[in-house]
Amino acid sequence: MSLNNSKVVCIGIGSMGGAIIKSICKKFPSKNIYITRRNQELGQKLANEMNCNFVSSNKEIVQDANYIFLAVKPNMISSVLSEIKDFVPPNAVLISMAAGMKIAKLNEFAPNLRFIRIMPNVPSQISEGMIAVSYNENITTEEASEVTELLQSTGIVEKVDEKLMDCVTAVSGSSPAFVFIFIEALADAAVRCGMPRKQAYLYAAQTVKGSASLVLKTGKNPAELKDSVCSPGGTTIEGVSALEQNGFRYSIIDAVTKAYEKSVSLGK
Repeated sequence: MSLNNSKVVCIGIGSMGGAIIKSICKKFPSKNIYITRRNQELGQKLANEMNCNFVSSNKEIVQDANYIFLAVKPNMISSVLSEIKDFVPPNAVLISMAAGMKIAKLNEFAPNLRFIRIMPNVPSQISEGMIAVSYNENITTEEASEVTELLQSTGIVEKVDEKLMDCVTAVSGSSPAFVFIFIEALADAAVRCGMPRKQAYLYAAQTVKGSASLVLKTGKNPAELKDSVCSPGGTTIEGVSALEQNGFRYSIIDAVTKAYEKSVSLGK
């Protein structure tokens, strides 16, 4: 079946679910896209903005669906699956973005349903996301390809072994918050040195964006690129020394490790 004729459903339209569906609506016929949310007034408003369909009932929305995104928190997955499992068509694929929730655990809640597990991130809002995808043998090549095509409207999509999903959650799912803190701190420093706040945010954000693009486009090791900026006895190496003295590198490693451990605990 062509994706242009597939019924795509999203249960839960928070920041992440909303980001994905907004991107999908821009690329595929929005008349075939359905959303639901506990706050019906807000759900209807979002549906109007995206020109898609709002349905108030989870049981109703999954009927005749081909692809069902589960954009709810891990602690809600069990109740949502219990509610819809008898109404999901046998050929439908459910796509879960619940952190830490393994496919085997999802199947404990709904043994007869088929799942793809994904981990997107916030830049998916502007189609600059990094989305990891994992699935078992009961997902066909065609289905995996179509889900990948749906998600490519939100950013880069990569299939990973499920054992890496907790790592992915920490490294790309949580880390945008760490990057935002870095941008904020960089801007605060600029303001401290005399730059106006609005200008400081522009310089900080564009520098982070450009630096990330340089890593991706050149394929060079970040350490090599760092060294290329550090002139002997210059300003940059002085700043790098201060970062090392204050535990910058370890604080990042520790933050990602803590996020990883939390993701692991959510799946237990």
